[in-house]
Amino acid sequence: MKTERRSAIKKIFASAAGLVGFGIAAKANTPKEKVTGEVVTFQDVPLLSRSTRHENLVFLSGRGGYGGEPFTIENHTKICLDLIEEELIRVGSSMEKVLQTTVLIDDMANYDGLNAAYKGRFGANPPARTVLAVAKGGIPGNSLVEIDCVAYI
Repeated sequence: MKTERRSAIKKIFASAAGLVGFGIAAKANTPKEKVTGEVVTFQDVPLLSRSTRHENLVFLSGRGGYGGEPFTIENHTKICLDLIEEELIRVGSSMEKVLQTTVLIDDMANYDGLNAAYKGRFGANPPARTVLAVAKGGIPGNSLVEIDCVAYI
């Protein structure tokens, strides 16, 4: 009789612990709301945000070297990367925590200059990178390059 009672009590406690565990797991898997950075409007309507954070990921909109002098790919790339670093620090991340970048370049002839300014900016383990030559018309804002990225916090 004692073993049956102990067995029943163990099952009750195990069931209660399981229900508590499932409750905690359900709360842990509930998605959190996204948080946006500076919102850019067009005709007084929200158009885009400079950055979006969802849980531990940060998505940065493209940054360009808009009109920076001297008008070289190296300088424009440096300007882009400085703006990206500034925003990453503002949201609690860093260049070393960047997972992926997308680089839009006005002309593939500038590829070597891009690499010269780009190297070493993301630490010893640089992120995955995609480089795309933009279509006729170029990059908005009179920039030779635009870079966006995904990072973690």
